[in-house]
Amino acid sequence: HVQLVESGGGSVQAGESLALSCVASSYIFDKCGMSWYRQAPGKEVEWVAGITSLPSLFRAASYADSVKGRFTISRDNAKDTLYLQMNSLKPEDTAMYYCAAEIGSRFYGQGTQVTVSK
Repeated sequence: HVQLVESGGGSVQAGESLALSCVASSYIFDKCGMSWYRQAPGKEVEWVAGITSLPSLFRAASYADSVKGRFTISRDNAKDTLYLQMNSLKPEDTAMYYCAAEIGSRFYGQGTQVTVSK
């Protein structure tokens, strides 16, 4: 079982930046593929970005087209922490953001709200 706690959400204006963090309480964090998801009111859950569990030299990140070039996912295995740097935020990025750990099963955190106003 992996417990995840997100933080860093808030309310910003379009064009501004936010940095999300997700701390995992598990000694197996470094073995988990990690992702960020989001869900806007009335919409389905959307995958945002993912990063592999491989050592940093071989680690790979991938992004949804809607955030590519604006968001950066990273991880620090020594701190059991996942990050999402969000730049050039748009109103359509408004959503609850969840981190997820995948190792056989998928575990989600409780989410952190991001609100972007025009």
